Amino acid sequence: MFIDEIKFFAKAGHGGNGVVRWRREKFIDKGGPNGGDGGKGGDVYAVALNDIHLLSKYKHKKTFEAEDGDEGAGGSRHGKDGKDLIIELPVGSIITNIESNGKVSLDKVGQKELLLKGGVGGYGNEQFKSSINTTPEKATKGKSGEEGNFKIELELFADAGLIGLPNAGKSSLLNAVTNASAKIGSYQFTTLDPNLGDFFGYTIADIPGLIEGASEGKGLGIKFLRHIKRTRMLVHLVSFENENPMKVYKQIRKELENYDESLIEKNEVIILTKTDVIGDEKKIEKIKSEFKKLKKPVFTLSLYDDASVKKLTDELVKLLRK
Repeated sequence: MFIDEIKFFAKAGHGGNGVVRWRREKFIDKGGPNGGDGGKGGDVYAVALNDIHLLSKYKHKKTFEAEDGDEGAGGSRHGKDGKDLIIELPVGSIITNIESNGKVSLDKVGQKELLLKGGVGGYGNEQFKSSINTTPEKATKGKSGEEGNFKIELELFADAGLIGLPNAGKSSLLNAVTNASAKIGSYQFTTLDPNLGDFFGYTIADIPGLIEGASEGKGLGIKFLRHIKRTRMLVHLVSFENENPMKVYKQIRKELENYDESLIEKNEVIILTKTDVIGDEKKIEKIKSEFKKLKKPVFTLSLYDDASVKKLTDELVKLLRK
């Protein structure tokens, strides 16, 4: 099950307490102080990995805690520092501290961000020794680690995002030109989760179908609209099965604009799919010429025509290389 949003509580480790201890030496009163400091509590980090399904493993995990520091010991021995906690998240995750509203974006694989600091360890009595206080009885407790509630929202990174109405042929195209094995079917909303495929070193994302009102939560709603935000190029599929392809195209463009105006500024390629449904070359060319007036790259495609797929593949590679 694909999950692209979770909430959890996280807590950094407490610092260990300092201790009161004494050297045991003959003829020296109490032997002098040698109580060690407590260890530092573990920090909480987030690190980005190239795995869009990572959030699913946290579906039932609501609390994360780093390790506490150990208390000090005699012989001036410091307590062991608590082990840091590293939370693995998909690249593209937006991490929001719910209390402070601070945000961190994981934009590249391997990026590591500090979320919460562990508490410092307390001082042992050795720290309080002075010329006027040679036998201090004082030690301090370790400090509490930071804590907070977090929200994680995943926005997929892709070089190209396939968009369009349900059943426009997005998953079929992804399977035809990449190593993906997305589920396909002759009914709406076959794709309920985004699918990714490798395309000559570029990443193509199949975004679940949008419908009119998606920006207001209809259909699959805004859940997947946000995944388009970080795609470098939009590949807009419009099926010849629609009576008015241009109307359908403008409908989806309007949903993008309603959600985020920056989306309609992205580079866009238009693919008119399922030419085999019409079989009338003149009608196909007439509709294609109408789309060409938009001053964007326009292609026609039948997945039953290998030459058509090959031509589209070559052109998409050229566009992505720009």
